[in-house]
Amino acid sequence: MKFSTFHLFHRFDGQSFREVYDYHLRLIDLAEELGFDGVRVAEHHFRDYGVVPNLFTLLAHAAARTSRIRLGTGVVVLPLHHPVHVAEEAALVDVLSGGRLELGVGRGYQSFEFEGFGIDLAEARDRFNEALEVVLGLWTSAAFRYEGKFYRTGTEVSLAPRPLQDPHPPVHVAAVSPETVTMYAERGLPILADPAAPFRKVVRAAETWRETARRAGHDDGAELVVARSVYVAPTVERARADQARFEASFDRSRIFNEKSAPIDRQTGRAAQGFEYYQDRYLKGGTVSDDFRWEQLEVIGDPARVIEQITVLRQAGFANLLCDFGSTREMPLAEMERVMGFFAAEVMPAFR
Repeated sequence: MKFSTFHLFHRFDGQSFREVYDYHLRLIDLAEELGFDGVRVAEHHFRDYGVVPNLFTLLAHAAARTSRIRLGTGVVVLPLHHPVHVAEEAALVDVLSGGRLELGVGRGYQSFEFEGFGIDLAEARDRFNEALEVVLGLWTSAAFRYEGKFYRTGTEVSLAPRPLQDPHPPVHVAAVSPETVTMYAERGLPILADPAAPFRKVVRAAETWRETARRAGHDDGAELVVARSVYVAPTVERARADQARFEASFDRSRIFNEKSAPIDRQTGRAAQGFEYYQDRYLKGGTVSDDFRWEQLEVIGDPARVIEQITVLRQAGFANLLCDFGSTREMPLAEMERVMGFFAAEVMPAFR
């Protein structure tokens, strides 16, 4: 099992933008120092939920600060970008980092962000599929031309620079709905599994992906990534108490609300292609402590956390993307202790 850290770059009240960037860049440095395998950074727009609108700019900076750790996107919202730019910028980061880029991609879901770019959310899946075809085509062809509904090159183009990794950086597709898992397994594209889905659903997603990929003639041993909220404490009692403390200080409605819901403003219902999400982001994010403890988070003392990660590994996941508290206003010293304790007490069990 590999271990990566997730960085939302959430901006809390009273923080400057520079303070947010400095905080997470220090954690990226720390992840390398502690022996984590990778980091992944989230893209968001127009609000404090996440303040990294261009992941490749941030990762290029991180590449200059580090030497070993893998640098990933988690994820690039492809429909909000021209795919030629994505292919170029990603290739440049791969070269500058010495071949350490991992490209996580998704179609997005936040209607607020799509509206800001003047893009119809109902087009997200079709735009995503075209954009991914362009990126992979540019990376794997000496000269590439594309004529689609949403994107076109007009003429044959050759990418410069080309990615350092051969044939290209690893690609993972964010998968939430069962149909997404199946769709990309049929193409042999590994998934990055939903952080908000309970254990039973992500386990089923891994099983479905491997079965579908195998039937389609692809390598079913590809590295699958699963994202989880992760917290380990010296005792179970301490972990439960800390979980309650975190939840009491967190307004979940700041994240799960109309701005983050994939809704059609004209109907008030889920946009076309997002029926799986209906009401999911309109309930205020109410989740009980017991549900999060038993079914959602990797949390507890080292023994319990190791047991939970073993379940995910046995299901077929090979990389755990650890969110150690992206929406918790945690002092840097405390976050450093949390990550350090996990690295010392849990990671050795999987090396």
